[in-house]
Amino acid sequence: MFGFLSSSSRQLLFIAHRKTQLGFLQKNVCFMFKSFTSIGLSESEQQKERSFTVSYLINSCWLSPKSALLASKRVQFENPDRPDSVLNLFKENGFEETQITKLVRVVPRLLISDPKNTILPKIEFFRSKGISSSDLCRIITSSPDLLLRSLKNHLIPGYDFLKSLLLENDKVIKTFKRSQWSFLNNVTNTMVPNIALLREVGASQSTISFLVTYSPYVASIKSSRFVKAVQEVKEMGLDPSKIAFAKAIVVVLTSNKPTWEYKLEIFRRWGWSKEDTLFAFKRNPNFMLLSEEKIMKVMNFLVNNFGRPSTDIAKNPVVLLLSLEKRIIPRCSVVQILIARDLVKNGLGFSAFLHINEKSFLEKYVIKFQDVVPQLLSVYQNKMDILDVEIQSEKVCGTGQL
Repeated sequence: MFGFLSSSSRQLLFIAHRKTQLGFLQKNVCFMFKSFTSIGLSESEQQKERSFTVSYLINSCWLSPKSALLASKRVQFENPDRPDSVLNLFKENGFEETQITKLVRVVPRLLISDPKNTILPKIEFFRSKGISSSDLCRIITSSPDLLLRSLKNHLIPGYDFLKSLLLENDKVIKTFKRSQWSFLNNVTNTMVPNIALLREVGASQSTISFLVTYSPYVASIKSSRFVKAVQEVKEMGLDPSKIAFAKAIVVVLTSNKPTWEYKLEIFRRWGWSKEDTLFAFKRNPNFMLLSEEKIMKVMNFLVNNFGRPSTDIAKNPVVLLLSLEKRIIPRCSVVQILIARDLVKNGLGFSAFLHINEKSFLEKYVIKFQDVVPQLLSVYQNKMDILDVEIQSEKVCGTGQL
């Protein structure tokens, strides 16, 4: 797949690798939905029931008439007892009206679920693991199917499995907050052999934790694809003990060959050799996921406006991931004025001023020189474009009246 890999290295490195078997059987839970519109109802009775459902959805769940009509095709009821109990449960557990509306619109059948025996135990389970009410309401609203999963056969085993990988409850909760993939899908069948492979090739616990926490989908991808990706990343010389190894696996599995080759061509046009690209990839693989527009804008500014060699960026590819408008242009504008006044050295490393946090940058490059260059803070806050900075620099050099 990768343009800078030799064809001779395309040999199976993992013949001895065997898939780890699960210690328990995966159980598929089928959720049976019983329509309240039975065959025995007359057409007029069915119409009356549907009319009641639509009215309830509009008046009690705050759905629009169109959304209520669509939802009524998926759930119907003839009295408000069960839906009222469900809505009250949500309200009692901190869900706001807008969140309840979304839950009902996306999964209408929640309204006929057993609130105390089906919904509440799942809410209580997640809270028992340390998730705050506000976070839980937000997460369930974005992934309402969590309430349709079996607590005994799905959610609890999913949590226990992640805990066995991540070792700490806080890390499991962090994973859950970022993505509900591991709880919505039975990932153990695929994730177990993939994690075993990572350990086999020497991946550290931090590498495994990073992959599972930030890319559970990739960690649970089909084993044959995962083996190939690990092989390619290892051949590129990345160290399995470093988090960059996990990032590289994600890039390999989420990029297709044509896109990869096109990205290589973009950097070739900017003067990067294959070695430059490989070096940059080892430093921070994520830059290969950027869009062409993002790459071109940052490269153009740093090379053509800020005057840096393109290979400087290859040595520090993380700069490509930074916001051009919010970080790169404002900070480079300040630094360029300081260079023009010989207050900082030309060729200052990107990490010295682009990587540091806001407070450190202001202290080191703005406040420190404000007596000499009073407009620095204004330049920084107003995010002046490079043309304005050049004019400002000429004034500094020519008249010293900034």
